[in-house]
Amino acid sequence: MVVSPELLSSFPILKPLSPDILRDLAQKSELRKFSRRGIVLSAGERVEHICFLFEGRLQGVDFTIDGREVGLYFVEPGNFCGELGLFDRGPQPEFVIALTTVVTVFVPVDGIREIMLRTPSMVDEVGSRLAARVRQMTFQRSLLGLPNIAQRVCYQLWSLVPDKDKKNRPHSQITNPPTHMEIAIMLNVSRETVTRVFQTLQNRQIVKRDGPACLLVQDLKILKDFAEGKEELK
Repeated sequence: MVVSPELLSSFPILKPLSPDILRDLAQKSELRKFSRRGIVLSAGERVEHICFLFEGRLQGVDFTIDGREVGLYFVEPGNFCGELGLFDRGPQPEFVIALTTVVTVFVPVDGIREIMLRTPSMVDEVGSRLAARVRQMTFQRSLLGLPNIAQRVCYQLWSLVPDKDKKNRPHSQITNPPTHMEIAIMLNVSRETVTRVFQTLQNRQIVKRDGPACLLVQDLKILKDFAEGKEELK
């Protein structure tokens, strides 16, 4: 399917570009669809394209020495991945997989790099996204060091609470929360373990499902206490 300049302009990082630049970039881009669990970017392969996510959800994953899958970060619509290739022309360091059926736009690295070098605002945006990705991955690695599994799950949930709600509100909601399996991959535990923790939280009326796209956190303070290890979830 042909990629239009209008489609490219729907991505925040590309929106400021001129119509002529978007038109030229669109001619070199490719729309790709992947089914759930499809491999969007492969570790070890040289990055030829930046992957922009239009629809669905992606996850960056790595594997431990014994072959267990560990989640590193999520990619939401409007965001992108594969950006390391803009800086060192090296191979993709981790796999990126589709968590749902996804629609992506693959834009050549060389085309983005050429535009980026003469567009300071794009350099700033890519750098900010890359810094955020590193911070997120560092955070996820630190969670793996927590010996208490329930605390890991609670801290993962606490990290998903909007920052504006963490200090001043008794409750909040998490929109489009990860599935139990997605959380399990992020925390290197089984899905059944995550489900048991959720059942305990629900029984204690700390969290409540409000359909598949919303998780209500009914007691932020106690969730924070569990996350920080001040109280133990039993």
